[in-house]
Amino acid sequence: MRLKFHCQNRIGILRDIVAQFADYRVNVARGEVGGEHGNTIYLHVPQLLNAQLATLKPALEATPGVFGVKRVSLMPSERRHLELDALLSSLSDPVMSIDMQGRIVAANRTAVQMLGVRIDEVPGLSLDRYLEDLNLPDLIRRNNSRINGLRIKLKGDTYLADIAPLHTENNDVASLAGAVVTLHRADRIGARIYQVQRQGLQGFEAIFQSSPCLEALIHEARRMAPLDAPLLIVGETGTGKELVARACHLASPRGQAPFMVLNCAGLPESMAETELFGYAPGAFEGARPEGKLGLLELTEGGTIFLDEVGEMSPRLQTKLLRFLQDGGFRRVGSDEETYLDVRVICATQQNLPQLCAEGLFRPDLYHRLNVLSLQVPPLRECLDGIEELAAYFLDRAARQIGCPLPRLAPAALEKLAHYDWPGNVRQLENVLFQAVSLCEEQVIHPVHLRLPQSGGAPELSGIPLEGSLSDILGSVEKRILSNLYRQHPSSRQLGKRLGVSHTTIANKLKRYGIEAQND
Repeated sequence: MRLKFHCQNRIGILRDIVAQFADYRVNVARGEVGGEHGNTIYLHVPQLLNAQLATLKPALEATPGVFGVKRVSLMPSERRHLELDALLSSLSDPVMSIDMQGRIVAANRTAVQMLGVRIDEVPGLSLDRYLEDLNLPDLIRRNNSRINGLRIKLKGDTYLADIAPLHTENNDVASLAGAVVTLHRADRIGARIYQVQRQGLQGFEAIFQSSPCLEALIHEARRMAPLDAPLLIVGETGTGKELVARACHLASPRGQAPFMVLNCAGLPESMAETELFGYAPGAFEGARPEGKLGLLELTEGGTIFLDEVGEMSPRLQTKLLRFLQDGGFRRVGSDEETYLDVRVICATQQNLPQLCAEGLFRPDLYHRLNVLSLQVPPLRECLDGIEELAAYFLDRAARQIGCPLPRLAPAALEKLAHYDWPGNVRQLENVLFQAVSLCEEQVIHPVHLRLPQSGGAPELSGIPLEGSLSDILGSVEKRILSNLYRQHPSSRQLGKRLGVSHTTIANKLKRYGIEAQND
């Protein structure tokens, strides 16, 4: 059990507190002093039981200078260790700290896997045995400054090493205590540069506004971004809901704080719970002995983005509702309440009111999430801007592939404008990237646009659904007549094909402005 004492900073107060446990014959394993003015004492008493604490607490609080005693889940050093472990574990690159003899003092899990040893074998392991023709301590002494991009060979692979020296006091060679070494696989640097370029613009300026409906969406989003309230973003797959969420975060007062993402779809309930809320030391079999911080704690002061929130399990819905109500939650396996300041942005492609009616989503949680809401339109409703959007994606694809910028043939643009785009903007980007890779003459023709056809004929796709039923049926009728009139170019032929009189066909052709030939 771990205890926190809020107390006066005076000589002998720690001795007076510990004496209470000695009188009760309970051993204190470890103690730490914290607080801005040394007015907080933490004690780790592993054998103390709840019943014993209930008996001891009045005596402890009666100690002169002690203002309060309460249980905590972690000592300050344990929390710092958890945060450091979470930080190192989140790094995909091998990171090691070495001393001036070239021995490894600490390393993250990626480095341990790279070296091919057990984690308990790392401290004291000589890094020199893995390096080819390089005396790393001597190099650190000679430079005594940060080294970036040093090309080294380690276990047969080529890495670019960033080396940051560690000093005990001054920055002279005599005070060198070691260095932190970060390794980057040389064959992955190009992919990382591409990712940086692709992710470079993440605010509203990264959202291409080629249509009035998109402009209206961004206008609403800009007004909602600074408001410190939950935001629900609804839209079909591929419409860019996460892009809108990230832009809202960057445009808010929390823009410099963390932005964490959890996709609720496809994760088992237990895994989603530990990812979001973390777990206490020894919470379950196979858990890390030091516990784990969840995404919420790592997002303190920032924004958590919960994608596909409609897939969240009932248990997680209950915990999320509690957090939205008062900002508190409990890590898995812990009885300590944690309170955080985190903004919640959610996204879904499902009909949450319908899920509520079916008992699959909590109505109270829905109303908590739906304080602010944005509806991202599908691409088929923004086809008036598809030419500009296509040009934007063509330019980006040409830059990524490293080829001259092609142009769209009119027939290819017509094909794009009459497709219903079930995958929305993401599908359009992928189709144009493939088209650029297939194009050899700097002109993209319809044959380069590999679009899977949905059930109906392509001539009937993209029909606007605005207006009354007669308006919609008239639009369909006009398309059918226009299409068949090419094959049966007279009112008599077309009437015979459709089983109606030629007078009826002639009237309809005249109504829709389709020129009929003399019969």
